[in-house]
Amino acid sequence: MRTSIDILAPEVRADPYPHYAALRRDNPVCRSEPAGMWLVSRHDDIMTVLRDPARFSSQGFRAVWEPPWLGYNPLARSILAMDAPGHTRLRALASRSLGPRAVARLAPAIRARAEQLVAPLHGDVELVTAYAAPLPAFVIANLLGLDESLAASFKRWADDFLSVTPEPLDAAHAARVKATIAELSAYLSAVIADRRRAPIDDTVSELVRAEVDGQRLDDAEIVEFLIAILLGGLETTTHLIATAALWLGGHPDMLARLRAEPGLVPAFVEEMLRFDGPSQSLPRFTTCDVALAGVTIPAHSLVLALVGSAGRDERRFPDPDRFDLERNTAALNFGHGVHFCLGAALARMEAQIALDVFVRRFAAVERLPSPVVYNRTMTVRGPVAAPLRLTAG
Repeated sequence: MRTSIDILAPEVRADPYPHYAALRRDNPVCRSEPAGMWLVSRHDDIMTVLRDPARFSSQGFRAVWEPPWLGYNPLARSILAMDAPGHTRLRALASRSLGPRAVARLAPAIRARAEQLVAPLHGDVELVTAYAAPLPAFVIANLLGLDESLAASFKRWADDFLSVTPEPLDAAHAARVKATIAELSAYLSAVIADRRRAPIDDTVSELVRAEVDGQRLDDAEIVEFLIAILLGGLETTTHLIATAALWLGGHPDMLARLRAEPGLVPAFVEEMLRFDGPSQSLPRFTTCDVALAGVTIPAHSLVLALVGSAGRDERRFPDPDRFDLERNTAALNFGHGVHFCLGAALARMEAQIALDVFVRRFAAVERLPSPVVYNRTMTVRGPVAAPLRLTAG
């Protein structure tokens, strides 16, 4: 019987799904390393966690992202880690910047930039650096009114923020993450100061002007808010594009099908979210003792709802390890309920455009023999690099 897993172990990062299957079968609610957190692996139990913010608080994000070795982390104080009423207050603001109308306005610019990025690509390419990271960086820069020339810094900042784990890899890792928090916070604080002096038509200016319940946001709240949008919009979309491209590199029949029927790209994105989506876990913090699947989780425990496992749960998805464009079933990669990801519509649109442009451009995609290394984070999973051989056609 498989009793638990270490979700940060290299073999789990490389392919977590057999490990999740063993948990679902033998020990669906269990304690794990690191940090003795509780793992919930079955779809229905995860739905219970996500639907019940009174017992499963979003303060779990703070427990994950603000460990004792790190100190203050603005991401851990952001809207992601809030419960009502603070979450409700800020969500109303976020919906203005990430609503359907605002997202739709970005579509032509996203397609133009995607086509510009793929145009020179041919032969052996590292796709994260060449395409999967620059496109979301362009989108976030435009959405927030930030300097797009800092795109490389955006990726580095996101990688460092999301590399936080209960214990740092070493002293250099700890120092790097602390320096990144200071650097990004200082950059955003300077942007906010500029917008207070001279507002423009962008999200930062809107946040500076906004009033919620008669109160304006202070600079710290705006910084925390922007970091949540910036990191959420960068890392997950980058991983989704890169993972999908790598998968197509091993499945030429699917590439040919999408090239012949590009209208299937949205269905492909939805199935990729279920099959191997970037969000692997959503942290929560129990406010009381909770009985789940015959196990009592004590109050004040850190719980990881393994949404990556939920997408492969055989109780919910027949033949879950088969990639099937006809499933037409929503995954839990964007969460559920009051904390459903505000950026879901934007992420879906970005991925659909990115992959539509990609499959139209390349007649052949081949994975190169170098091994794919995955990042080491608590909540999201994706390739550090995506080495591919691309043939335009």
